[in-house]
Parts: sequence; structure tokens; C-alpha cells
Amino acid sequence: MNEEALRTLISVRDWLRYGASRFGEAGLAFGHGTDTALDEAAFLILHALNLPVDQLEPWLDARLTPAERSRVLEFIERRIATRKPAAYLAGVAYIKGHRFRVDERVIVPRSYIGELICTGGLSVALPASKPVRRILDVGTGSGALAILAALAFPDAQVDATELSAGALEVARSNVADYGLEERISLKEGDLFGPVAGCRYDLIIANPPYVSAAAAAAFPPEYAHEPALAHKGGEDGLAIVKRIIEEAPRYLEPDGVLVVEVGQGRTGIEAQYPGLPFLWLDTETSEGEVLAIGASALNERATRKAQRSP
Repeated sequence: MNEEALRTLISVRDWLRYGASRFGEAGLAFGHGTDTALDEAAFLILHALNLPVDQLEPWLDARLTPAERSRVLEFIERRIATRKPAAYLAGVAYIKGHRFRVDERVIVPRSYIGELICTGGLSVALPASKPVRRILDVGTGSGALAILAALAFPDAQVDATELSAGALEVARSNVADYGLEERISLKEGDLFGPVAGCRYDLIIANPPYVSAAAAAAFPPEYAHEPALAHKGGEDGLAIVKRIIEEAPRYLEPDGVLVVEVGQGRTGIEAQYPGLPFLWLDTETSEGEVLAIGASALNERATRKAQRSP
């Protein structure tokens, strides 16, 4: 352990500068809830000190005890040595202030759909005349989107499917943390498999959408996440296309499908030239989340069936 740092760095401000410098020097990659070395250092330092991770300013000049300095330094050193995202080291991740347990059985939750749910941005895609009563989260992972949906639509029942049994264990803990066991039903299986015969007002999905080439170029941080949660086939859209093709059978007549596709907009529009996708933007994204109504999907399915021999 760096004895000089422990001796000379006293305040949160000191450790913030030190952590950001060390992370930059080590060439760490970010993107698992933070985007810069400074933000990553702030998250780990505040977590190590049991302080709110979204309230840095009040504590910048707080002086740390020797034990606190040791704990902060340990987190900084572990982040560099292991290349694990800060969320895994802390065991928690946040979406718009909502806290979720995470470990390496689940991808660190980060979703533009989550932003849309929390800010009311989905309202432009939903019919104003009908309340949302039934929601499906396809590939729920940690359960974050299912939980956010349940909080945003308090009269809705939420089903959430997930192929990984380990991920479902994490999701179950998060659902329990929010006291939503009566409203969220977690189901093990692939995509729509566990909900055969069910219909929903809203289906949300943040599936794997990373191309094979992009996955091969990932920095070490991403290797700690389940590969299943990243790889979307050669073009990154294999799972997205499955969801679009299968969703009509699970949507109510005026239901809506919302899917996060990353940088796949061009490929999706080329694959489905006749579908009137609505592209939903957030404060930090543009054209990475699509919305499409059941009627448009059903019309396409009918035309496709008529063309088949």
C-alpha cells in the first residue's frame, strides 16, 4: 500500500485528484455508470466512505481518518489491479438515483430505456387513452428495468424473463429490496419462452446488441461482465431482430414495443424498411431506442404471411 499517499493525502479533494490521476495513468476504461476517471474516482471514494454517491460537493474538504484513507486507497488500488468496473467493486449500481445490487452474474445496469422510464420519456410512444396494466421486460438481468417500470407504472403487473439462473438470483434480491415481490414476476427462460400465451401493453428490452468485431475489441473491464449480455451476433442485431419478429404475438392490439439497439439504427431500418419506428432520444443518447406499435408489427406480419408460398 502507498504509505506516502496515506500520509500526505488528507481530504476527499486530495483523494479525488489522486484517484483520477492514478486511473488516467493506468489507462482504465469507463462506461459502467461513469464516463470519466474523475467520476469513477468520486463514485468509489464516496462509496468507501459510506456517503451518498451523488453528493460530492459537500464533502470535498472533509478530512479523512487514517482508517478511512486506507479504505479509499484499497478501492483505488483494486480498481487498477483487477480492471473490474467500480460497480462490481462496490456491489451496487445506480440508474437515475435508484440503487441496484450487482455482481459478475449480471451486466452492470446502464440503459437509455431506464432514463426514459424515469423521466417520463416513454409517454410519447404510449396511447394516451389506455393505462399500462401489463408490462414485460425481456432479458431483465439485474431486474433494474423491471423495477423502474413497476415504480413508474404503479398500477401495472410486470413479468421479467431471463435466461441466466444466476442473474435471476440477483434480480430477485433487487426486487425484494424494493418490496415489489407481489408485482414483479421473474421467469427463467429465453426471451418470450416463459410467457407463452400472455399479452402486454408494454414490452421493453435492452438485449445484447454488440457486434462480434466490437466485442473482440472490448477493453478488459467488459470481460468481467457476462458475455451472454453483450454478444448480438455478427452484426450485433441477431437478438434485436428476434424480439421484433416475435413481439407481435405478445402485444395487446394497442401495445407498444420498446427496444434499445445501441448503434444499430441504420441496420434495423435497412432490415425493416416499411416499419414506422419512433426513435426516442434521451439527455445522453440519440437514435438508440426504438418504439413501434403492435398494429404496425401485425400489419407487417400479415403481409409477410401473404407473400409466403
